Amino acid sequence: MTAQEVRLCGLLLQEHFGEVVERIGTHLLRAGAQNLRNIANETNTPLDLHGACEFGSGRRGPGSPVEYRASCERVLRVLRYPRYIYTAKTLYGDTGELIVEEVLQRGHMTMSNTVKTVADRLTHNMEEGRSMEYSEVVSAFSKLVETHFLQRCPPVAEMGTAATSTTPATPGTPAAPASTDPPTAESNPDCYKLPHVTLTGRGKRRRSSDDSEEQRRGKKAKMDSESCGDEGIYWQVNFERFHQHFRDQAIISAVASKLDQTSSEIVRTMLRMSEVTTTQTAAYTQPLSANEIFRSLPPNYSISRPILDQYLSLLVDDPMEFVGKSGDSGGGMYVVNLQRALANLARATLESVVQERFGSRSARIFRLLLRKRHLEQKQVEDFAMIPAKEAKDMLYTLLSENLVQLQEIPKTPDHAPSRTFYLYTVNQLPTARLLLQHCYKTVANLIERRLFETKENKRLLEKSQRIEAILASLQASGAEPEQLTEVEEMITAPERQQLEALRHHINKLDSTENQVDETVFLLESYIFSTKTK
Repeated sequence: MTAQEVRLCGLLLQEHFGEVVERIGTHLLRAGAQNLRNIANETNTPLDLHGACEFGSGRRGPGSPVEYRASCERVLRVLRYPRYIYTAKTLYGDTGELIVEEVLQRGHMTMSNTVKTVADRLTHNMEEGRSMEYSEVVSAFSKLVETHFLQRCPPVAEMGTAATSTTPATPGTPAAPASTDPPTAESNPDCYKLPHVTLTGRGKRRRSSDDSEEQRRGKKAKMDSESCGDEGIYWQVNFERFHQHFRDQAIISAVASKLDQTSSEIVRTMLRMSEVTTTQTAAYTQPLSANEIFRSLPPNYSISRPILDQYLSLLVDDPMEFVGKSGDSGGGMYVVNLQRALANLARATLESVVQERFGSRSARIFRLLLRKRHLEQKQVEDFAMIPAKEAKDMLYTLLSENLVQLQEIPKTPDHAPSRTFYLYTVNQLPTARLLLQHCYKTVANLIERRLFETKENKRLLEKSQRIEAILASLQASGAEPEQLTEVEEMITAPERQQLEALRHHINKLDSTENQVDETVFLLESYIFSTKTK
């Protein structure tokens, strides 16, 4: 774990969970597994205040104190929460969006509690007199489970008896994957089996003016205690399935930009047909015959069978090698080469970074070294068609940034410079790891800048929130337009202008953070794929 990863994890914990969780989480990331007493002593934190993390039996064996450890990978996923939620909204509408949002916020929930909570939230946003049926939310929940975006948490008994670190399956603590072969959700044969839940009714509209905080808590406890037939069965978000969807979308976009829309639709069809049967670590999708692909194409793509065969041949012969041919039965068996696709996407990302930072000529040299592997300086000058002085400066700049490596091959044992070949090369995997660390640093800087901007304008933001609350209250009570105008004028024109500039700046920081995370995902997926070869 690098310093940039620890720094980014600390900022994410502070922003989403507060300083106490940030202090404990950062300590565990740096110190490794520790028992609760040591954590409390070394972080000066009371025993009843500790962050959510993984736990397991102590290293001294049975009877030793339970040890806790923080998962860097699990913390970094918080950065991608908006993307998970937006994907659920795109695929399954507002209901799917709220289901994934609720499960992410709580770590894991029972199906009945999720359905009731989401139905209440949707009802609250509907027009007066309308409400959301529980059955509609159950339908969306079922679709998320069928497509493996949600999965059951490992059973409590199985987790409690494991000798390795495990993930708690009780309400109120986020579910986190353990690092050393814990019981996983996939090991449960009923991982994607829906329980028989007796849920009838509609969502209830929340009346904030009628209920006190204590009354709302009492109602929530009553809702939790109601028997619906799924007690003890908790569901969590299947992050690997979301990551598989993101990877597939990146491959489809790459094919569309390289070839055309029809080619990308054929690849989309192949990925969709094997999305549930292909594991995260698979190098290829399941083989599909040309006949199966033809029958599964969307109706609006009315291409003939000979045209499909031509497109498949074009995809197989393309230098990107996204699609491969594995046999001739059924009109030809085809697969999507996932590892090759991720390698090409990572390569395109590296080339883009070099071009943006150092210009098109440096990018030409970088692409040349990626293609030719090893070249002397004179060969780089000739192949890239760049003057010697400029090529030398560009190579040394890339070398100083660790984007290009220099390999010495001596002709004689004495390593004399006059009798040594100096070859420039690019090692894609180490370069991708280097760029990934730069991305972590960039995201951490963006978060720090956003926190700084918010802190500097804290008074103005609080004033704006108070005025918005007053306006909402007046509108709900049917106030006159003159009263509303009078309240709106409590913010002066310069303050309103400053507030707009601040919001615009914060939105740009958020947008940039999401764009950097897309690069982070591609690089992480590529690095992970090299480990599973």
